Amino acid sequence: MRRSQPFWRLTPPERRVWNAFPTGKWVDLRVGDRERDDPAVGADWGPERTIRAEVLVALLLGVRDPEPGRTPGLRLAGARITGPLDLSDATVTSKIHLLNCLLTDVVDLTDASVHGVRLRGCDLHRLRGARCTVDGLLELDGSRVHRGIRLDNARVTGQLRMSHLHVAAPQRRGQNSVSKHDVRRPFSAAELEERGITADRWALWAGGLTVEGGAFMRELNATGGLRLIGGRFNGGLYLRGAKVSGPMAVNGDHLQASAVEFSDGFHAEGTVRLRGARIDGVLSFSGADIDTPGSRALHLSHMQVDELILTAGSIDGAINLGYSRIGVLLDRPDAYHEHVHLNGLVYESLRGDWSVADRLRWLSLDPDGYRPQPYEQLAAWYRRIGHEPDARRVLLAKQRERRATLRLAGRVWGRLLDAIVGYGYRPWLAGVWAAVLLVIGTTVFRFMPPAKIDMEEVRSFDAFVYTLDLLVPVSVFEQRGAWEPVGWTQWLANVLIAAGWVLATALIAGATRVLRPVASA
Repeated sequence: MRRSQPFWRLTPPERRVWNAFPTGKWVDLRVGDRERDDPAVGADWGPERTIRAEVLVALLLGVRDPEPGRTPGLRLAGARITGPLDLSDATVTSKIHLLNCLLTDVVDLTDASVHGVRLRGCDLHRLRGARCTVDGLLELDGSRVHRGIRLDNARVTGQLRMSHLHVAAPQRRGQNSVSKHDVRRPFSAAELEERGITADRWALWAGGLTVEGGAFMRELNATGGLRLIGGRFNGGLYLRGAKVSGPMAVNGDHLQASAVEFSDGFHAEGTVRLRGARIDGVLSFSGADIDTPGSRALHLSHMQVDELILTAGSIDGAINLGYSRIGVLLDRPDAYHEHVHLNGLVYESLRGDWSVADRLRWLSLDPDGYRPQPYEQLAAWYRRIGHEPDARRVLLAKQRERRATLRLAGRVWGRLLDAIVGYGYRPWLAGVWAAVLLVIGTTVFRFMPPAKIDMEEVRSFDAFVYTLDLLVPVSVFEQRGAWEPVGWTQWLANVLIAAGWVLATALIAGATRVLRPVASA
């Protein structure tokens, strides 16, 4: 038995929707002119295109029985919908599809359960959907939302589509505030400031949002940040070409996703933060522009990601990669214009056109100063791919940076080790020093030979062998005890003996440092 009608008077457009709902037919109120059908000018539409939201709510809540054999649904184009479309706490079994409509008040889906919501090319005052469940598609493609979107702890079993969406953060009204009915277009930050209005921080408040399908926000334009803390995007999160402005452009702490794309023209005026995120595929910043001069552009610490692509067009600000675990890091030297935090970063592979000098400069950009782990991690990767000389070069740079943190005695000994054997990573330097001293000693003692100590012993003097015996810490050729240097050559002999001990000690210390990681492995 058909339920009684709760509205005694329905306008002609409302009557059309009332009659079409049981069969799910389209009701199209557009006039066929693109400019006149643009919902941005919907405030000028007359009563022939105006429908009360309460009529739509009544239909969606079951005031009319469906026609047997047909699927009921709300399919409406080109209408001006007045009043709040309040479906909070409701269970709606019919799909909602609005096209090029103007909704002058709040669309409220708080705690509701709905079977698909499509608001394509619409102009909305505000959308609330905290803790709602959308069993199917939630679409806002090409729409405008003037006072922000709330989807915190919502669940979408299908896709979330927000491509080409224009959304602005809610506003705290001042003396010259904007009327909620003045919804022709979103206001720019400069216009809001002129009207004495302060925008809240978030255009999209969606902490804890779960989307089983893909979340597509391509070419999105947001005045205010995107709050996605703890969100789960099992089909990926895609913001190609999106433009987001706010002190915190994107906050996705502890976000989980199969892939995330901030690429191909993505532009953020504010920090992109994904601290503690878990991404099973690719996190891409290819071709992105992030503008936060003097502040942190990317906060990607404590993150786990299979592949991170940092081939951005421009990143103006610091980058934090500390304590993250990355499978493959693809980046370019020019991606880092300011500081980069690297302590605790672990990666399996590095890709990109980098020289060892570029990578060492990369390590030097850490504002926290010397940390041993980034050098050890880079050296380990060079060893893993068979570039042992490059690994030694990195470890030598590590010792030189560490030297600046030591006390005076340690710095002096470090410089000595560096000059003689390159901290053990350049042992050939010891051979060069020994050869130089051997040449000097041989030349001097050839022209100023030492005196024989035991005049009765028959022994011939060889300047080369004598110098070599002085350089060796333990006398091998028994020349020291047979000949006594004369005059100022006594000082030379003492210098050669001391240099021999220093060279031997440096070689042993360097060999110990080089062999220790090999032995532990």
